[in-house]
Amino acid sequence: MKLIIGLGNIGNEYQNTRHNVGFMAVDYFADKNKLEFKNTKLKAMISKGKIANEDVIIAKPTTYMNLSGEALSLIMKFYQINIKDVLVIYDDLDLDTGKIRIRKSGSAGGQNGMKNIIQHTKTENIARIRIGISKNPLIPTKDYVLGKFTQNELQAINPALSTIELIIHDFITKDVDYIMNRYNKK
Repeated sequence: MKLIIGLGNIGNEYQNTRHNVGFMAVDYFADKNKLEFKNTKLKAMISKGKIANEDVIIAKPTTYMNLSGEALSLIMKFYQINIKDVLVIYDDLDLDTGKIRIRKSGSAGGQNGMKNIIQHTKTENIARIRIGISKNPLIPTKDYVLGKFTQNELQAINPALSTIELIIHDFITKDVDYIMNRYNKK
């Protein structure tokens, strides 16, 4: 079983904010694959389905970004999912808007949701997709990440969401090295 978890903050006020691009990615994937999210007792909204003959869970934590590890660890334990079958999707201030980077391990790089996931799983060996949201030195970081995407930014984000759908499909059937080689463009 594969677990794809998009990071973000639950609630209408956070929709289409830069910090919620992980939610946007899994929402896009679920929509394209006709999967529906349901609230669970696992501190996450979950969608389950079969893709390419594999059982897949798509999750959006309801814990808020900084406690994402709580939801991830509950889901992994309940469904007996190995960490090598987990893919985390989240925003990255250090990448240009819409740029995608895939890694199979590494530090949280200052991203608090990923930091909490590493604390809960006790490993940095977690496959992840980072989606660039850039940064604006004129706006405090907290205000910037919780701000809504501009129309220009969405023009860069929307094609990234389409590419991420392909990456998720490949993650389900292939290994992380394959998707890194295929999608990490120099």
